[in-house]
Amino acid sequence: MYRSHSCGELRASHMNTEVTLAGWVQKTRDKGFIIWVDLRDRYGITQLIFDAERTPAQVVEKAKTLGREFVIQVKGHVIERESKNTNIPTGDIEILVTELTILNEAIVPPFTIENETDGGEDLRMKYRYLDIRRNPVKNNLIFRHQVTMQVRQYLSDKNFIEVETPYLIKSTPEGARDFVVPSRMNEGQFYALPQSPQTFKQLLMVGGMDKYFQIVKCFRDEDLRADRQPEFTQIDCEMAFVTQEDVLTVFEGLTRHLLKEIKNVDCDEFPRITYAEAMQTYGNDKPDIRFGMKFGELNKVTQHKDFKVFNDAELVVGIAVPGGASYTRKEIDKLIEWVKRPQVGALGMVYVKCNDDGSYKSSVDKFYNQEDLAQWAKVTKAQTGDLICILSGQKNKVRAQLSALRMELADRLGLRNPEEFAPLWVVDFPLLEWDDETERYHAMHHPFTSPKPEDITLLNSKPGEVRANAYDLVLNGNEIGGGSIRIHDTATQALMFDYLGFTPDEAKAQFGFLMDAFQYGAPPHGGIAFGLDRLVAILGGQETIRDFIAFPKNNNGRDVMIDAPAAIDNDQLKELHIQLDL
Repeated sequence: MYRSHSCGELRASHMNTEVTLAGWVQKTRDKGFIIWVDLRDRYGITQLIFDAERTPAQVVEKAKTLGREFVIQVKGHVIERESKNTNIPTGDIEILVTELTILNEAIVPPFTIENETDGGEDLRMKYRYLDIRRNPVKNNLIFRHQVTMQVRQYLSDKNFIEVETPYLIKSTPEGARDFVVPSRMNEGQFYALPQSPQTFKQLLMVGGMDKYFQIVKCFRDEDLRADRQPEFTQIDCEMAFVTQEDVLTVFEGLTRHLLKEIKNVDCDEFPRITYAEAMQTYGNDKPDIRFGMKFGELNKVTQHKDFKVFNDAELVVGIAVPGGASYTRKEIDKLIEWVKRPQVGALGMVYVKCNDDGSYKSSVDKFYNQEDLAQWAKVTKAQTGDLICILSGQKNKVRAQLSALRMELADRLGLRNPEEFAPLWVVDFPLLEWDDETERYHAMHHPFTSPKPEDITLLNSKPGEVRANAYDLVLNGNEIGGGSIRIHDTATQALMFDYLGFTPDEAKAQFGFLMDAFQYGAPPHGGIAFGLDRLVAILGGQETIRDFIAFPKNNNGRDVMIDAPAAIDNDQLKELHIQLDL
């Protein structure tokens, strides 16, 4: 055997034991007559000592040739360490080496394999297999494993069955672009990689598997944004004979279980707000409720004077920034420049300082008096010492802009503590959303989402007002899960396809298999999918999912380690019946 113990388990209780260890050389210190080597594996570090008086001479000479990241095996005895290291669990002991085998030599790595490395992100992604040796990445992957094991344990205890669904499926026109796979045996035809196992998990409900889950890879050929991956992992779940309340109860329980088992955090309260309320109060459908700064709509108290900017606006809305009255004019000007950046897109910002003496100082004193400003403070719930930041314009745009400002200010004020967890459910999403480019409605979630029964009559007259039996679970300003109660009868599903612009023939060609299945007795069903990468990152106190993925892609969707995507040779293209226009 290569090792009797790991490099992280030996203690003073093992003193005088003969052991065999194997691992990587972290560092060496050669004092001439004594050489110390730190030996590392996944479990920790153990110090080795090569002593000219107690170690065979040939072993000492071989030890002098060791370099960083050499893979070695040693045999020796556990002895007490003279200069103890309280920073590591093995710091009371060291190994007096009697035998040394070099299993593999190593060239000098391109960056230091230490917690604080000198390697930039691009370099570390190119040599990701080396980056994984570092404790931060290694521990993140172990943490991810712990989360997935807790997920499997919880769902298994609730009688969920893990079922694998296909990766080679049929391309559908809804949602993001598919990654497509040419079929060699079926000329001119293609598979698609699944964006989710949606239809298959519904078919499992038809098949009587009333509680299903799967930790599954999904693929979306989207234009990449920061911290998005073309392939990602979902905790995909579905249940039969359930209402929305049943689904929310089970997966509230899963979230509570993870917070307790992984973070030792008790979280009893899961507030619920509607989509409309979330947009009006926070400007987005995944609000961070660890802090206040709720929106105050100011149209009624601002549009009665001669200030054209406010009078012409569809919405005037503000937030109260705690302690912001102490900001200097220079600091406020920087905030104004921040909201005017192209990424935010505001044309400007009006501000009001709520002074300690109870008076107000604004950037629009020319138009508004103290009574007016006091009303603004009342609406935004501003206190003495706060700063009111006000944006105006088209309703949807200005809400998004103020939401971005709210989050930026919360970061600056240290209000987003990664060790504090504030979950909530957002419910009653619109069933449909209008797309100006295609000039038709699209499903806000997917075309299998059930409308609220009481809203079905609005489909003909006011389709944009129809609410969906849909829900998102939000944690610390991030959507970690989303789902819905599904349509389970052919007539309603056909009606939904009609409102989404499918002809009956198109609907049958794309989804006939599902509608056929419904005719054989589909139970009421619904489910949810959690984004595992995002969930693990948030539980780990971070928001960068790449740190919790073993081999991530970069922001351009490339794997710089293996250099993918890459061209394939002409013979392969011919086999696949593909001809490229060069």
